[in-house]
Amino acid sequence: MLAKVHTISHVGLQAQLVEVEADMYNGLPAFIIVGLANKAVDEAKERVRSALKNSRLHLPPRRITLNLAPADLPKTGSSYDLAMATSLLLASGQIEKLPQKALFYGELSLDGSTRAVTGALATAQTAVELGFTQLFISADSARQAAIIEGIEVIPIKNLFELYQHLLGEITLAPLKKTILRANTKTASVDMAEIYGQHQARRAIEIAAAGNHNILLSGPPGSGKTMLAKALIGLLPEPSYSEMLEITRIHSLAGLNSSEVITSRPLRNPHHTASDIALIGGGTHPKPGEISLAHRGVLFLDELPEFPRHVLEVMRQPLEDGTITVSRASATYQFPAQFLLVAAQNPCPCGYDGDSSNTCNCSPSQINRYRTKISGPLLDRIDIIVEVAKTERKALFETTAEENTKTVAERVRAARNIQNNRFADVCCTCNHEMDNKQVKEFCQLSEEVEELASQAYTHFNMSARSYMRVLKVARTIADLESSQNITKDHLTEALQYRPQVVQR
Repeated sequence: MLAKVHTISHVGLQAQLVEVEADMYNGLPAFIIVGLANKAVDEAKERVRSALKNSRLHLPPRRITLNLAPADLPKTGSSYDLAMATSLLLASGQIEKLPQKALFYGELSLDGSTRAVTGALATAQTAVELGFTQLFISADSARQAAIIEGIEVIPIKNLFELYQHLLGEITLAPLKKTILRANTKTASVDMAEIYGQHQARRAIEIAAAGNHNILLSGPPGSGKTMLAKALIGLLPEPSYSEMLEITRIHSLAGLNSSEVITSRPLRNPHHTASDIALIGGGTHPKPGEISLAHRGVLFLDELPEFPRHVLEVMRQPLEDGTITVSRASATYQFPAQFLLVAAQNPCPCGYDGDSSNTCNCSPSQINRYRTKISGPLLDRIDIIVEVAKTERKALFETTAEENTKTVAERVRAARNIQNNRFADVCCTCNHEMDNKQVKEFCQLSEEVEELASQAYTHFNMSARSYMRVLKVARTIADLESSQNITKDHLTEALQYRPQVVQR
């Protein structure tokens, strides 16, 4: 008897319907899986065989062929187990029929119980798009899938439970829909714990308000890492659609198979990370650090210690908000709209320009160290700020610094202004504006236009740098609830650019 059951296959961040066809016929007993299956899928025959036996079900001693169609689509992972077992039950006559428009997705243990699987959220989204009304899924991953409206998510704890439900002996209730409540990422450092550093504090507030990339440069112990870690607490809560994006990426990457992510991610890769780890890839491409930081923060500490070729791969995603990974078999696209926060020392020893410590680096060492960060990459960073050594008296000032909650309220107000401004366009914050939107929303008065023209020539700006200065100025104006960009806003924005004077 021939039986057909539907499941989902994930390739990169894309999902595709897979039909599991089971056929049993006379011949020497054998169990064959075809359809471009990898090792994990091929091993499913042993998991399924034992799961059926230990669930008091049987597998007839016949020749069995399982086909995963379409046959030219690579199949990876263990999420096909539940569909395979169900197709065998149907083909062997142990169950007579399946619910209409039902989809099966889960991994089986040898005792017949289910295990959590990756990609639950993406599976539910795809099932709804394809018109399915029921999703039978591993119980440990059901909560993540239950976010999606328009489909009944039925958690399966073990294979025998599913068998009884399909026979009509018991009824498994669909999981109640998960109601998402966004959370602000709790920063490990409160802004009140950062003493002095008024300009740097101001810079990360602007970065959070407009989602601008920022580079903090200064000697060891000046507070660069603390500032970077405090920034995540300033970002507003993610929207519903952003929570779905974040959860989908982390689930398909295998980092989160059961929970729903309701806060913005903070990724902090070590400087020994490879370019593939950063942008994504591998034999079966998965999202890299820049995609795992999507809608959140990517913190690169000790930026010049990263190999130059690793840093250079970020140039395109910093500009476009996506990363395209091309392989011989296919091309994969991952989202990468993240806020880059980078920190660096001024030289290898860290004390170049420090009045209280002597720098032991030669000019050639300093030059080599600084040129690890290319001009095109620096050009894509909106805010560059020097973090000077904190004076001792600032550590014991009686006047308390503003805490994260206070600064975050100003950031949230500025973001609300931007949400209203961009209600009819695709971007969500000032950093994402294209040139057309900059021209529309960053109009300058005659006096400010004259200052901008002088700065463009005097500081030898590229067109990209100039546009980024206008975006930062627009954010500064939003923090002050100003409709127009004033001279003061533009002047402050210019302070955060590398000062390369035209000679």
